[in-house]
Amino acid sequence: MQNPYISVVIPVHNEEENLAELTRRLTTTLDKLGKPYEIILTNDGSTDRSLEILQTLHQQRPEQIRVIDFNGNFGQHMAIMAGFERVRGQIIITMDADLQNPPEEIPKLVAAMEAGHDVVNTYRENRQDSLWRLKVSKWHNDIRAWMMPKLKMRDEGCMLRAYSRDIVDLMAATGESTTFIPALALTYAANPTEVGVAHATRLAGTSSYNLYGLIRYNFDLVTGFSVFPLQVFTMIGMLISFLSFAFVMFLLMRRLIIGPEVQGVFTLFAIMFFLLGIVLFGLGVVGEYIGRIYQEVRKRPRFVIKRVLEAKLEALEPQSKVQQQ
Repeated sequence: MQNPYISVVIPVHNEEENLAELTRRLTTTLDKLGKPYEIILTNDGSTDRSLEILQTLHQQRPEQIRVIDFNGNFGQHMAIMAGFERVRGQIIITMDADLQNPPEEIPKLVAAMEAGHDVVNTYRENRQDSLWRLKVSKWHNDIRAWMMPKLKMRDEGCMLRAYSRDIVDLMAATGESTTFIPALALTYAANPTEVGVAHATRLAGTSSYNLYGLIRYNFDLVTGFSVFPLQVFTMIGMLISFLSFAFVMFLLMRRLIIGPEVQGVFTLFAIMFFLLGIVLFGLGVVGEYIGRIYQEVRKRPRFVIKRVLEAKLEALEPQSKVQQQ
């Protein structure tokens, strides 16, 4: 079997309605490029018929479609990392399985990579999302750019991206249990670029990201690549300490001049509750960092691979494999 030039890595979680059309359009696009390729689909603990469909797709094109089956749900980025550990190509492309980023845009990324770039980020043109999601995405991108100016990403939520093999090997070698792949790639990139890609509505099904998942996703990004929140609370602590000292001096002078008084009790309670809220919120931020340190030092497997389907095996591997860097 000829070594692939392009590897496409796709995480799959409950996408049974999209997989057939995704594969048809993806293989059609890659066939037109006229270069050897492989498609790695990682089943991230799907509870629908996704695994069954993936097995059928592999049987139809065993030399080009490879399937990784997780022993549970380990998250989108870990599903991509599992693919990164097994890629054979020189240009590695990631994308979601929901067809919101059309596979027909892949030639743009390949052209940018062949022009000499090692990371090709993308931004969605004419996004087909709801108004509230567009607003939240814009605010989040603005805040992220303010907090982490070194990460030059116009649209961090678009997973249709391309990486050189060297960058992918570096990312796979980190062994981090929580990470954000586009940001991690930029920390290693020497010549990144961005291109605009089309965006479409989801073909079928619903997104696996709920509100809690989106919040966790943002915590992973911020705490994994910046200490800005800790620095903010250091500055807030210094400012509140100064204001508290000034307020105490004010109350002392007022007592010396006016004498004892009972007014202002509710004001003091309000100030106390405000300060307690700041302290608890700050402890929560510190806890996020400590929690990630705890996850890393435990050295538990980032994910567990139950079976792999690929041309050289011809069948499912009977034993479980634990993947850990």
